Amino acid sequence: MSTTLDFDSVHVADVSRHFGRRRALANVSFTARSGDIVGLLGPNGAGKSTLITMLATLAAPSKGEIRYGSEPAARLGAALRTRIGLLAHELHLYPELSARQNLTFFAELYGLDPRALVEAALEAAGLADRGDEPVSAFSRGMRQRLALERSLLHRPRLVLFDEPFTGLDDRAVGLIADRLRALAADGAIVFLATHDLDLADGLVTRVALIQNGRLLSDEPSSPGLRARYRALIGAH
Repeated sequence: MSTTLDFDSVHVADVSRHFGRRRALANVSFTARSGDIVGLLGPNGAGKSTLITMLATLAAPSKGEIRYGSEPAARLGAALRTRIGLLAHELHLYPELSARQNLTFFAELYGLDPRALVEAALEAAGLADRGDEPVSAFSRGMRQRLALERSLLHRPRLVLFDEPFTGLDDRAVGLIADRLRALAADGAIVFLATHDLDLADGLVTRVALIQNGRLLSDEPSSPGLRARYRALIGAH
């Protein structure tokens, strides 16, 4: 797999997305750069998942464009997806296969040599001693950590997480939060859609607050995120 395609910023430029008459996003603009952990915050139905889907190139804007570096997705073509890692609600794991078999399958799908890569991923997931067990026997937290490492096998530049902490215990949350910090420190651009304001406070470096498909705020994160969130949502 070629990894020559690279970029150090993502620009969302006046993006709207409509589904028939329903407006999911309206005129959203912001920029994220290498090392950012962008918290996409907002109520249910605000448009966070729609934005994640478009950043992943799985849907196109109805209006506006998303640029990766200086280039729009259409110009970069299929190679762009080799630089994007996505962890959404669907974990894309095969429950009848072992953790090692799942990671091997996806590594080979990306054209990677799975040997050392898979062992490193199992270690990062805290599953080095459970690699040969079927995923069906894993807890929610174990599956989530495995799916996270599955999404990172190809060392993506842009990492997209849609509610990755749902249903996890404190230990699993801590492991995943630490992994996100390490990714950003290594130069990735990280987007995190979450409802957990207490977790986001202290983890994200930027906050993009969305309500009813509109961007209410795009600003550096600062202490007191919950109070800021309530003030902005209440004002609109």
